[in-house]
Amino acid sequence: MTQDILTKWIELNNFLKVLGIANTGGLAKRIIRSGEIKVNGEAETRNKRKLRAGDTVEYLGKTHVVKEELLR
Repeated sequence: MTQDILTKWIELNNFLKVLGIANTGGLAKRIIRSGEIKVNGEAETRNKRKLRAGDTVEYLGKTHVVKEELLR
């Protein structure tokens, strides 16, 4: 059985760890709650925000695109 692409996701806090922006979950949480993260152009403060392929995450002037191979 195949899984539809729209049901695959990665949580924002885990995405920051995969990118190497945060070494730990605690640091990821602090970065997200600081209000410095934007998802698809809007400020995001939820740690567990589900990201899907094609979503963009902005932090410190850099934009990162969520790739399908990172999703589960």
